[in-house]
Amino acid sequence: MTQQSLTILLVEDNPAVIALTRETIADGADGGPSVRLNAARDGVEAVDLLKAARDGRGDLPNLIILDLNLPLKDGREVLEDIKADPELRKIPVVVFTTSNTPEDVADVYGRYANSFVTKPVDLERYAATVKSISDYWFNTVTLPV
Repeated sequence: MTQQSLTILLVEDNPAVIALTRETIADGADGGPSVRLNAARDGVEAVDLLKAARDGRGDLPNLIILDLNLPLKDGREVLEDIKADPELRKIPVVVFTTSNTPEDVADVYGRYANSFVTKPVDLERYAATVKSISDYWFNTVTLPV
C-alpha cells in the first residue's frame, strides 16, 4: 500500500488481548507501513465508532479484526452491520476468535467475513499470527482507498 499510516480497528473485550495485539503491531515496524491500532471493547462501541467515521467524525480503519464473543452486541451482529452498510462493507473484516467450529466458520463466511482465523493460545504463536494478518492485509493485497 502507498499510504503512510494504516489503521486497524480491533474489536475485542479482553484488555490483555488488546494490549498484546497493540504491542505486537508496534513491534512489527520493520520498514513496512506505520500501523495504528484502535480498539473497541464491545460490539456497540465498534458499530458506533465505524458509523461516526463513516459520517466524517474520524478515520475509517483499513482493516477490522473482530472477535465473535463480545458484550452488548456479538461479533456476528457487528459483521452484519458492517456488511449491510455500503460505506463500511469495503473494509476487510478478519474474524479472530477462539472458536474453531465448522459451524462458526460457515456462519461468518455466510455473513461475508473476509477471513476466519482461530486465536492461538500460546503467546508467541499469537504474536506471529497477528503479524501475519497485518502483513497479508497491508503488504500483500491491494486494499480499497
